[in-house]
Amino acid sequence: MTVELQDVVIRYGSFTAVSSVTVTLPTGAVGLLGRNGAGKSSILKSLLGLVRPTSGRMRILDLPESAPAAEIRARVGYMPERDCHLPGMSGFEMVSMLGQLSGLPERDAYRRSHEALYLCGLEEQRYRPVSGYSAGMRQKAKLAAALVHDPQVVFLDEPTNGLDPDGRAEMLRLVHRLAHKLGKSVVLSTHILQDVEAVCDAAVVLEQGKVVAQGRIEDLCRATERRYHVQVEPATVEIPDHILAGVRIASQGAGRFVVEVEGDLEPRELFALVQGRGGTVRELVPHRRSLEEVFLGAVRSAEAQRGVSA
Repeated sequence: MTVELQDVVIRYGSFTAVSSVTVTLPTGAVGLLGRNGAGKSSILKSLLGLVRPTSGRMRILDLPESAPAAEIRARVGYMPERDCHLPGMSGFEMVSMLGQLSGLPERDAYRRSHEALYLCGLEEQRYRPVSGYSAGMRQKAKLAAALVHDPQVVFLDEPTNGLDPDGRAEMLRLVHRLAHKLGKSVVLSTHILQDVEAVCDAAVVLEQGKVVAQGRIEDLCRATERRYHVQVEPATVEIPDHILAGVRIASQGAGRFVVEVEGDLEPRELFALVQGRGGTVRELVPHRRSLEEVFLGAVRSAEAQRGVSA
């Protein structure tokens, strides 16, 4: 367990940002996925002790619920969404100072600063003022600052924000390495579905402060219906729709078909059907839902429930 929330409510005045969220985030890379304003950043800030929840319970790692915020932040790295740097400081000066603020002795902070900047690809730029960095370099500097004290868990809030395609791909490679090579638990908060698919093993989908879907991405994307993508040869083979009871076949052209099965049809019967039409099945792949389908389905279901309640 990386993070555990039980009935957490977060309000700003009369506005409820997070409503009765109960979720457990496993170790590894977990995506906190939702549209802007869904409550992602509020949850991260509350876990760090920067925002006090109105009610509910939360735990990080094996720390007690009553652990002071300073003790939590010593075990957790945080990369905020907003562009932030310390004016007048070089990358090395900024990261080493933040390492000392995290509790590292000066000598260890200097050593760890070099290591973190090297890991993030800023070794040749570490003595330049951060104010002169490009957007991608400033994102890397924020990540280095989050890693300098060697935390067990890293909270990343929109880490690819403002990056061009190359910078985004490089940042995602860094995040993937943290989670899958260096043994860090990563909580990736983002509204970008592709980022979660690229690096995460599990996801929690938030919509208007509520959890509307959660689980391993492999399980979330498993199709609920029996659908197959089929390629046959020769490409001129024709298979009419509804040739079998309980089966719908849609041609995609060039010998490709989408087959939806409602009954108990076995794949071998599809092979026999194609063979009977003078063709051969070269590929049969079960359909896998994209994370976008999962996200949109969960959001629409939540919207429909709100409409019924209203």
